[in-house]
Formats: sequence, structure tokens, C-alpha cells
Amino acid sequence: MDITTRTLNKVPEVTLYFWIIKVLCTTVGETAADFLNVNLGLGLTNTTLVMGALLIVVIYAQFRARRYLPAVYWLAVVLISIVGTLITDSLIDNFGVSLEVTTVMFGVALALTFATWYASERTLSIHTIYTMRREAFYWLAILFTFALGTAAGDLAAEQLGLGYLPSAIIFAVLIAIVAGARFGLRANGVATFWIAYILTRPLGASLGDYLAQPTEDGGLGLGTVATSGLFLATILVFVSYLAVTRRDAIEATA
Repeated sequence: MDITTRTLNKVPEVTLYFWIIKVLCTTVGETAADFLNVNLGLGLTNTTLVMGALLIVVIYAQFRARRYLPAVYWLAVVLISIVGTLITDSLIDNFGVSLEVTTVMFGVALALTFATWYASERTLSIHTIYTMRREAFYWLAILFTFALGTAAGDLAAEQLGLGYLPSAIIFAVLIAIVAGARFGLRANGVATFWIAYILTRPLGASLGDYLAQPTEDGGLGLGTVATSGLFLATILVFVSYLAVTRRDAIEATA
């Protein structure tokens, strides 16, 4: 497919379902990465390679699709959430890069992605993801939001000592402020969408850690297996509903 070939819009409408599934995916990204790395004993490097390979396969299917397919799209989000977490963890654990540096590094990478995307397409709107080039920018931005959110969430909860639940509450309040700016003050829709999208990652990561981590570490002690299974099952229910009803499908616009 040519990078300028038009298709139907390849991403879902931003509804309440979108935000619920997005937070669930971010939580799974945090807990599933820990489960594969630690509980199954794959190790950080092997887990990253395996999940990276799976992500490439699913992203290929997403690019080949001619319209938005809920199952393919949200599977890609789950996998990119896991891979984003693993990239950040690899930099910290394998290469000794600090949380402060990784947070700044991925923040800069995301900013450069947005700048290049806008310079090329003159828009960052997700309502116009109907060419391969725009879709490539979209998924690259999402990868960096997940990596950035993982680093920022761990920085707040662990490095700054705020704890998992307080960190989740702080990020939830920030998202509520962004929502208030959008709907109360009529702030720019594209800007507020991406700010909220970025903030949902550390929210989900902090929530996942709070549920999964042992009580002595400030969590509820549910473990990564139970937490990942619960959230994956919930994602499956929502995505199945959307696949049948198509309530979040949108057409491409100019």
C-alpha cells in the first residue's frame, strides 16, 4: 500500500469506551510485562524480543487492514503498551539509565514525533488517520507515550516516594483538569486529547502496580497473574461489544 493511499479512518472514535479500554490496556502493559519477565522467568531481554516480534506481526495486520477493526487495533495497543514498558525497563535495568533521564528522553522523542508529524501532515488529529504515513506517525507517537508514561509513573511512585495509589490519584486529577479545560473552557481538542492520552499511561501503570504489588510494598497484593487476567478479560468484553455494534467506528474526514 502506498503511504498516501486513502482508506477508511483506521482508529476508533474517542468515546467513553475508548478511554476505559485505554486505561485497561495501560494497566495490562505494566502487569503483563512483569508477569512475563519475572513470573515466567523469561528475563527482560527475552521478554522484550518475544513481545516485540508479536507487536510487529499485529502492527503489520493493522496496516494491512482497510478500516478500523476493534480486535486488531486494541490488540496492537495492548502489545505496544507491554513493549513500551519493556523498553523503559530495559534502559533502566540493563543499561543503568535513570528514571529522570528516561522520562526526559522519551518526552523529547515524543515532542519530535509530534513536530515531524505536524510538519509533514499539518494536523495531529486522529480523525484523519487514513494514509499509511499518518498511521505510522500515530503508532510511533503511541509507543513513545507508553514508554514516557512508564518512566513518569515509576518516577512519581518510586523515585519521588509518592506511592502507587497517591500517584494514580494525582494523574487522575490531572486528566480531570484536562477534561475540564476541553469541555468547560473549549480548549483545543487535538491538544487536550494527546495530553490526556499521555497521562492515562502513568495512571494505568500506577494503578496496575497498586493492584499487583505486595502489601509490604504499598500494593494490594493481587499479583500480576490475577491483575493481568482480570483486566484482559474486561478488555475482551468491551472490544467484543464494539466489534459487534461498531459504536466507535468513524469515517475519514479531510
